[in-house]
Amino acid sequence: MVATAQDGFLSPGLDARERRSTVTVLGAATAVFTYEPEGGAGASAPTVLAVHGFRGTHHGLLRIVDRLPGVRIVMPDLPGFGASEPLASGAHDITGYTAWLAALADELGLGPDAVLLGHSFGSIVAAHFVAAHPERFARLILVNPISAPALEGTKGVLSRLAVGYYRAGASLPERVGAGLLRHALVVRIMSEAMAKTRDAALRRFVHGQHAEHFSSFANRDMLLESFEASVSHTAAEVADRLALPVLLIAGDRDEVAPLAAVRRFHERLADSRLTVIPGVGHLIHYETPEPAAQAIHDFLAEGAE
Repeated sequence: MVATAQDGFLSPGLDARERRSTVTVLGAATAVFTYEPEGGAGASAPTVLAVHGFRGTHHGLLRIVDRLPGVRIVMPDLPGFGASEPLASGAHDITGYTAWLAALADELGLGPDAVLLGHSFGSIVAAHFVAAHPERFARLILVNPISAPALEGTKGVLSRLAVGYYRAGASLPERVGAGLLRHALVVRIMSEAMAKTRDAALRRFVHGQHAEHFSSFANRDMLLESFEASVSHTAAEVADRLALPVLLIAGDRDEVAPLAAVRRFHERLADSRLTVIPGVGHLIHYETPEPAAQAIHDFLAEGAE
């Protein structure tokens, strides 16, 4: 594991829970990181399959995993990110990622008692998967759920600039384009824009995590495909097809997934709960894992009753 207990923000005991495996899914290798429950909970522990966000890896969710010691959490790296190979065929879009998720769940034997979790871009993938496979998972958890189109509204101009950035990275000569997409200054600007905490040590941890993992993508083409999927779809666009219990966890300072849009998403869902965490933006998984984990714990307990 990379940087467990770094600056005290990840516990040393997390390593003992980790089991890494590689699963062939639709012809390509997917790296899967399973965190077993502490205390011998075994088969009685709830299982959560977690899907991380754009440009991230499973590492981003570790602070939440750390605070759920009684839960088995299965976290793959998305195809093309981290230690997972790109999809063997098809585009890295919502259709491609949901097909991969279906095949992965089959390979791992997960469902229907398992719970599906998605963060940010992972919220789009998870919501669309459940909309297409309504009986597959018992419950759905969406952290920083993408609830409004990125290319619309007050942030539309910035989103279009980002589209230009990723398209330039994919179209420029290999060395120049890859360098632009992985440039440390660009990654730091992204990290600074998302971080809301005033805790200097925590900001260093966040920036360090982004510097270490935000450029772990396989190639420029799949990165562009994934980015375009992330700004072209939302989790909320399938709200009317989500009949299972849903937990939404939102930050009141989130500029990527604005709270007003999350509230509208919440109101459209047939069976949902909304937890709003104050003082945090799009980095709930890094900055406020404690209240997020508590909300998840309570939601899982509710399902076990």
